[in-house]
Amino acid sequence: MALVDDTLTDEPGFRVSEATAGDFFALLKPRVMSLVVFTAFVGLVAAPVTINPLLAVIAILAIAIGAGASGALNMWYDADIDAVMTRTASRPVPAGRVRPGEALSFGLVLSVLSVMTLGVLVNWLSATLLAFTIFFYAVVYTMWLKRWTPQNIVIGGAAGAIPPVIGWAAVTGTVSLESVVLFLIIFLWTPPHFWALALFKSEDYARAGIPMMPNVAGQASTRRQIFAYALILAPVGVLPWALGFTTPAYGVLAVLLGAGFVWYAWKVLQMADDDHVMKPAKTLFGYSLLYLFAIFAVYLADCVVGRVLAMGGA
Repeated sequence: MALVDDTLTDEPGFRVSEATAGDFFALLKPRVMSLVVFTAFVGLVAAPVTINPLLAVIAILAIAIGAGASGALNMWYDADIDAVMTRTASRPVPAGRVRPGEALSFGLVLSVLSVMTLGVLVNWLSATLLAFTIFFYAVVYTMWLKRWTPQNIVIGGAAGAIPPVIGWAAVTGTVSLESVVLFLIIFLWTPPHFWALALFKSEDYARAGIPMMPNVAGQASTRRQIFAYALILAPVGVLPWALGFTTPAYGVLAVLLGAGFVWYAWKVLQMADDDHVMKPAKTLFGYSLLYLFAIFAVYLADCVVGRVLAMGGA
C-alpha cells in the first residue's frame, strides 16, 4: 500500500504541499501583524535619537516577521480548537490547506530569521526582546495560559504590548520610561478589547473549551471588569502628556479618546443579562481598535511635528 497519495508526490515518500502563498501569508495573522508593526514603528520614530533609515526598515521588517512567526506557531498549536470555532475554522491548518508540520516549520524558521536579523544588523537588546515576545506568545500564552486560566488575555497581553518597546530599543539600545508607558497603554487595552469580543463569541469559546472570562466568571462579572479596565486605561493613555513626553494637543485628544472608551464600556456594563444581540459589546470592540490606532497615531504625529518645529526654530 502506498504511504502517500501518488497525485501529491514528485517522488516516492515525498508529499508536495498543496498550500498556496496566500495560505502561508494567512498563517502570519496579517491583521495582528499590522497592529504590531504600527506600534513598533511608533516606538522607533518616537525614540529621541535617529537611526539609519536602512536599519530602521530592517528593524521593522524583522519585528513584522517575528510577529508573523508567533502567529504561525499559534495556528499550529491551536489547530484543534480553531477547527471548532466559527471565527477560526477557515484558518489554513484546521481547513487542511496547510499541514501542521508545515506551519510549525514555517514558524520556527521565521522566528530564528527575525531574531538573528535584528540582533546582527541592529542590536541584541531589541533582538532579545523580540525573542522573548515570540516565546511568550507561542509558549507561555498559546500552550499554557490560553487553555488554563480566564486571566489568559491579561497575562498574555504582555506579548502584544512589547512591540513599541522593541522599536524604541532598536534605536536607542535601551528601554526607557517613555517606551514603558506605551507598553502599559497596550497592556491595559488588551483585556477590555478581547473580553468585549469574548462576550459575543462566548459560545465559540465554550465549544472549544477555552476558559475565557464570560464562560468562567459570567457575563456580569466580565462587564464589570471591562469597565474597571476602561477606568484605568483612560488616565494611563494621558500619561505621555502628564509626564512631559508630548504637547498638550496629545493630552486633549487622549482625554477625549479615553472618555469615549469609558463611555462605551459603561454601555457594556449596562447591558441586560438576556441581551443576545450584544450591540454595546460589538461597538466597544470596534471602538477599542480605533482607540489604540488613534492614540498611537496622535502620539506619533505629536513627536514628528514637535521635531519639525524644533528644527525650524534651531
